[in-house]
Amino acid sequence: MSLAAGAKRSSSLEIPQAMAALRKAGAAPGLTFDRKTPVPGIGPAEVLVAVDYAGICGTDKHIYDWDPWSAARVPVGIVTGHEFVGRVVAIGAAVRSVSVGDRVSGEGHIGCGHCTLCRTGSAHICPSIDIIGVDRDGCFAEYVALPAENAWPTASFVPDRWAALMDPLGNAVHAVSEAQVSGRSVLVTGSGVIGLLAVAAARFLGASRVVATDVEDHRLELARRFGADATLRADDAGWVSEARRAAGGDGPEVLVEMSGHPDAVIGGLAALRNGGRAALLGLPARPVALDLAEAVIFKGTTLVGVNGREMFATWYEVERFLASSPPDLDALITHVLPLERYEEAFALGGRPEALKVLLEIGAP
Repeated sequence: MSLAAGAKRSSSLEIPQAMAALRKAGAAPGLTFDRKTPVPGIGPAEVLVAVDYAGICGTDKHIYDWDPWSAARVPVGIVTGHEFVGRVVAIGAAVRSVSVGDRVSGEGHIGCGHCTLCRTGSAHICPSIDIIGVDRDGCFAEYVALPAENAWPTASFVPDRWAALMDPLGNAVHAVSEAQVSGRSVLVTGSGVIGLLAVAAARFLGASRVVATDVEDHRLELARRFGADATLRADDAGWVSEARRAAGGDGPEVLVEMSGHPDAVIGGLAALRNGGRAALLGLPARPVALDLAEAVIFKGTTLVGVNGREMFATWYEVERFLASSPPDLDALITHVLPLERYEEAFALGGRPEALKVLLEIGAP
């Protein structure tokens, strides 16, 4: 492995030259399990992390399926994956923020560092953003390299598996923060992993009432465990009216849209009371036909697009949330499989009973 000049590594660990990894070896559906992938080198401001757990999310499934977005964005040959926790095993000569042996999660967005957005606290929406596992090699591997400033030391009270959820938890907390929920009634549409985390985050950030929707009863039950006051089946014809009633009659003051389903976007905006605020994080698989006059303009609705997490304000919020006696996040982790069983793990992503699927890696 090529380390930067003067790089420090663990004195008790011999870092190998090759590693096991999941690579996008060809421009077609699927991934390749490769035990001879070179261990990444690091520059003077980077760290090398031995990955313990990595989470599969919707973006990874898009890449696995090789849909049009992936084909247009993702370079063939890349190591995929962006949600992880692991241990720092080597640091570049200029690194001062973390040390060898630290347990870290990773902020997967890497800004250019010099544009207006990066220099004014909005690096997460840098127009030249690189994302690990999308634009550069990621964490579905025994080792991953990233800038030291993107390595977040995880508090000792956070279990390993929870630490692997810092990325999606950050998305949820950022969306709920942008929605400005304190003292307000909130509708969360979509009770998948990030939606359930949004329910818990809304309660943590002071929402007066939380209503959650989904099409799966077991997910609605989890939403109640995570703090929802009321839950609704989104495939019931009258759910929009019921959401308005459950939020107090005039409709929820805040919408947090986490599903990306066009019906949820349209229905959620219809349920929202006049003058309400909508934070949209879910990614639709196709364009959404929206009546802007009725849904937004005449109602005086404020729309907020949410992408990723603020670097690094959201991470501090996430840490405070995890220190606040949150709900049992193990309830979200429905499956843990070794890296070599990745095909089974990705197949689980399409099943209603599966929420967060973790790959257990544990670099040697």
